Amino acid sequence: MQAERITVLAPLALGASAILCTIVIHALVLIAVVHFVRREERLARAGAGFWSDVVIVGLVIFFALAAHLVEIAVWAVLFMGCGEFRDFPTAYYHSAVNYTTLGYGDLVMSVSWRLLGPLEAANGMVMFGVTTALIFGLIQRLLQARFPDLTD
Repeated sequence: MQAERITVLAPLALGASAILCTIVIHALVLIAVVHFVRREERLARAGAGFWSDVVIVGLVIFFALAAHLVEIAVWAVLFMGCGEFRDFPTAYYHSAVNYTTLGYGDLVMSVSWRLLGPLEAANGMVMFGVTTALIFGLIQRLLQARFPDLTD
């Protein structure tokens, strides 16, 4: 009975720390995006034209993707720290498969740490949801700046 509790509690505790790290990373990117968009609005580039808006949206998507790639790396380092993988590329691949909920299953973690997989998948889904909301909000804001008479 005690061994089962440790098998659940250790992955939950370490998974929670990785989730906290990804939240901080995503929050920093969100803050940077807000400052970037406000700057673009002050410089009258946001909503000024199609191509300027494409550049703004493209840069925001790039920063969000970079955040996801760093967050995948956080989980990969955790997997290596738990002794599940010896090299970073393999750990990163496994982490990416979990984070994106792809779930190939070609690399399987030990029974002791397998709960980290679903935790990372849930974390990835939430972070992708936050990114989707960010991009949607940005596009809505750019459309409001460009076509103020269309919004009420």
